[in-house]
Amino acid sequence: MTIAFVGLGSNLDDPQRQVERALAELHAIPRTKLVRASSLYRSAPVGYAQQPDFVNAVAQLDTALEPVRLLERLQAIEAAHGRSRSFPNAPRTLDLDLLLYSDKTEDSPALTLPHPRMHERAFVLKPLVELEPGARIPRHGTARECLAACAGQDVERIA
Repeated sequence: MTIAFVGLGSNLDDPQRQVERALAELHAIPRTKLVRASSLYRSAPVGYAQQPDFVNAVAQLDTALEPVRLLERLQAIEAAHGRSRSFPNAPRTLDLDLLLYSDKTEDSPALTLPHPRMHERAFVLKPLVELEPGARIPRHGTARECLAACAGQDVERIA
């Protein structure tokens, strides 16, 4: 079994409910257990700003699935929630990102580990640090150090 961290986000169709449902669905992934989840956070959109705020969280999983297989399962959950990929940074019903898979690094067409740009996004780092204060992001240092560098980004705990 391997520890993996997944970022969750939604800003359409009752975002808090979308994230809460997705957390329950993560537990149902074969050969995978939801260990714990962060609080829920509200954050402003990044990139395309003309959209509602996001609800975000991070989940810790214990999985026997290989990273690409886990990513496929995450994408199936997104699809079940009506996720469409109309343009980069578009509003979405659900976004599930494989952030970390142990300390593995990978750069392939199918998957990049750690998740690109996670080290620049407070809406990922704040819930990650809540779950795992000592988390390390390969190639970037500790999640705490990365979060300190994102000091200007407003992320509010909501639940």
